[in-house]
Amino acid sequence: MPFKVNADRRHHIPKQRQKVTNSAEYDAGLRARGSLTVWFTAEAIAGWRAEARTGRGGQAKYSDLAIATALTLRALFRLALRQTEGLIGSILQLLGLDLAVPDHSTLSRRAETLEVPRPRCGREPVHLLVDSTGLRLCGPGGWLEEKHGTKRRRAWKMLHLATDADTGQVVTSVLTSKDADDGSQVGSLLDGVDGSVASFTGDGAYDRDDVCAEVAARHPHASIIVRPRANAVSSGTVETAPTQRDAHLRCIAERGRMGWQQASGHNIRALVEADISRWKRVIGDGLHSQTDGRQTTEVAIATKALNHMLELGRPEYIRTA
Repeated sequence: MPFKVNADRRHHIPKQRQKVTNSAEYDAGLRARGSLTVWFTAEAIAGWRAEARTGRGGQAKYSDLAIATALTLRALFRLALRQTEGLIGSILQLLGLDLAVPDHSTLSRRAETLEVPRPRCGREPVHLLVDSTGLRLCGPGGWLEEKHGTKRRRAWKMLHLATDADTGQVVTSVLTSKDADDGSQVGSLLDGVDGSVASFTGDGAYDRDDVCAEVAARHPHASIIVRPRANAVSSGTVETAPTQRDAHLRCIAERGRMGWQQASGHNIRALVEADISRWKRVIGDGLHSQTDGRQTTEVAIATKALNHMLELGRPEYIRTA
C-alpha cells in the first residue's frame, strides 16, 4: 500500500505507559458497576405511586421515580420494554414488596414526557471537553437487513456531548438529526451547563466564529482551546486586538502543532473520546426508542447511569514512560 512505503523512515511517537495508583479502589468500583444488588429505600417505596392529580384528566398510577427506575434498568441491561417489565416484577417479588409493576405500554408512553434532572457539575469552574458521535436507530427490520440486505440507507442521530475534564462525567448532551454539524450545537450545550466554565476544548470542527461568539457571550472569561484548521488565517484585528485564535495561530507558527498542543493543553481533548468509547461499550451504539421525546429521555437516563458509575470508582494514574 502507498502509505506503507516509507513506514520504516517515519517518526513514530512511542506509546505512553501509565500506572494506576489506586488499583484496589478502582477494581472495587468496577465490580460494583456489575452488581445486581438492588434495594428500595423507604422514601422510594412511599413515592412509587404517583400523587393524586387535582386538575382534569386521568390519574397517573406510577410516579416519575418508578418510570425512571425501570428505564434505568432497561438501559443498563439493554432490555426491551417487555423484558424490563419482567425484570422489575421479579425484583419486587424477590424483595417482598407489594408494589405495582409498570407495564411496557406505560413505560413507552411515559418516556415521551419524562423529566430527568440535569447532571450536576462537581467542581466549578468546569473545564468542558466537547465532541459528537453517531447513534444508529434500532428498530424493526434489523434481522431482514442483516440476512437479505437492503437498499435503504442506515438511519442514525448525532449525540453531542460536553464532559468534565476533571471527573469524566457528562455535563450536558444534545441529540440532533444527522444533518446537524458540531459547531451549531455549542449554544445548546452551553445552555445545559448550570455553573461557570473555565475552558472550552474541541477539535477542528469547532473552529468557527459563531462558536467563539457563543462561548464569549455566556462565559466571557473562558479559554477557548480549539484546534485551528490547516488553512486558518489570522483575523483582521490581529495587530490591534488579537483574539484567542490569533494567539493559537502564532503559537503554531512558532512551535508547530505538537508544541501548541502541549502549550495550550489541547491534549486533554482525547479524554472526551474515551468518554464516548465508554458510552458505546456500556450503553451501546444505538437508540432503541422510536420518537424524539423518548430518544431524549433514553439519552438522559444513560447519562445519569454513566455518571453514577464513575462515582463508584475512577482510576488515578501516573505516567511512567
